[in-house]
Amino acid sequence: MVADVTFFNHIYGFIVFRSPKLKKNLYFKLIPYETILEYYLGRIEVEKQGFKLSAIVLDGRTGVRKVFADMPIQMCHFHQKQIIQRDLTLHPKLEAGIELKTIANTLCNSSEEKFAKQLDGWHNKWYDFLKERTTNPITKRWCYTHKRIRSAYRSLNINLPYLFTYQKYPELNIPNTTNSLDGSFSQLKMKLGVHRGMREPIKRKMIEEILGN
Repeated sequence: MVADVTFFNHIYGFIVFRSPKLKKNLYFKLIPYETILEYYLGRIEVEKQGFKLSAIVLDGRTGVRKVFADMPIQMCHFHQKQIIQRDLTLHPKLEAGIELKTIANTLCNSSEEKFAKQLDGWHNKWYDFLKERTTNPITKRWCYTHKRIRSAYRSLNINLPYLFTYQKYPELNIPNTTNSLDGSFSQLKMKLGVHRGMREPIKRKMIEEILGN
């Protein structure tokens, strides 16, 4: 059983486990804030229902991977691209950023070997550029000049071992995104938008009812 796992935050925070194959939420819970423990407890509850998790699709929280370290883990491509967009924007101005975004855009149509080679080539080309520092003339403290480009590269580099898991286990039919879950969240947000102004306890009950169907 392949499952998507994510944390839905819309006024209330819900942790949700979903089976893309069954198109069904296996478990959800309102939590005050997101912790690794809540993912661990969620896994236990799903397994108590008789489901055996064969793989997991996550949206990028690295610490959560420890909870599912005994199974194949796929990093959601959509969320990876969102991280890159957040750091580089839709239209990066610097050449290094433009080139890195171009590489990131090939993610869904690439292989781990090809993608890693492109990423390494980019890093070697821009190595000195990434090391550039800017010093505050008053405090004399320094920081890396191109922090956002460094952040985007670091994200791709750290997540690389989990970006192509779906290709390594074709028999498991692992999705490369959490679209099954994100799609249900979009519908949920739409329904909540229609009922703006309702009292919070009623809104929470509505969310729980929708997630439970």
